[in-house]
Amino acid sequence: MVVGGSRRRHPLTGTDAAGLYGPGSAAWARNRDAFLLLGAGPRALLLQLAHPLVAEGVAQHSDFRADPWSRLAGTLRSYLRIIYASRAGANAEISRLNRLHRTITGVVEDAEARAVTGAASYAARDPELSLWVHATLVESTLAVNEAWLGPLPPGEAARFYAETLPIGRAFGIPDRILPVDLASFRAWWDAMLGPGGLIRVTPTARDLAATILAPPLGPLAGDGKGGILPAGFRPILTAIPSRVAGWLLWPSIALLPPSIRAGYEIPWSPGRRAVAAWLVAGWRGWAALLPDAWGTMPQARAADRRTAGPLTGPARTR
Repeated sequence: MVVGGSRRRHPLTGTDAAGLYGPGSAAWARNRDAFLLLGAGPRALLLQLAHPLVAEGVAQHSDFRADPWSRLAGTLRSYLRIIYASRAGANAEISRLNRLHRTITGVVEDAEARAVTGAASYAARDPELSLWVHATLVESTLAVNEAWLGPLPPGEAARFYAETLPIGRAFGIPDRILPVDLASFRAWWDAMLGPGGLIRVTPTARDLAATILAPPLGPLAGDGKGGILPAGFRPILTAIPSRVAGWLLWPSIALLPPSIRAGYEIPWSPGRRAVAAWLVAGWRGWAALLPDAWGTMPQARAADRRTAGPLTGPARTR
């Protein structure tokens, strides 16, 4: 499906340059800050893996255990391209992901996953799985913004959610299961996480999460696969114990639903809560001193230049 094409036009956009959302949208305002996205990303990924069938697909169709950074970077890259790219670029990314997901199918190997879902097989293009993955990105963006910047202005959270509906449909989620508004979405979310819901951290998910919680640093350096840092850093990073990077994720982990933290068996002591709060406070302090452009995602800055309509987004906590 092409979002905003001749058959379905997104109400927020008027030109190709403005993309699927455009200046003035809640999406452009709430996805600009790099620190917020780095908080929302790991949280969303851990929530995705908490669906037993999503965990099966990731375990069987990726090298996630060896290099979790590639998946995190790839997810972030796709997410921001859909939000901030031109209409053609965003639609191309949606089409690419839909093609990729058609190849992700398999047999459910985890006994607990079979027991919870009653499924013997999975397919990434299953609308129910697409809805869960989509929902974790939407809910995590709202959760991190509200926790670290304060409550959203009246109506903005609802507007933010409404803007995501055409994107959900583009990923094959039919209206019969796509919550129609924010209130319906939150009720559905609570049901999914509740005692009778499908969200359950399985042994497969815990195994995958161990890599997220203590990620190897070596893959951050380029080795021909597009690492974030130059390849010369790889020997140094490889020598650093993976647990060193884990504490940087604590602000994100602090925002997980308690049942999910417990499912992953993540220790959550007053000391860890204090470190998470200290890291968030440090970000707020630096945000007050540095120019906004330093903490703004480059995709957002490029979109501002393309539309000649800079948008500074919500005011940071000073």
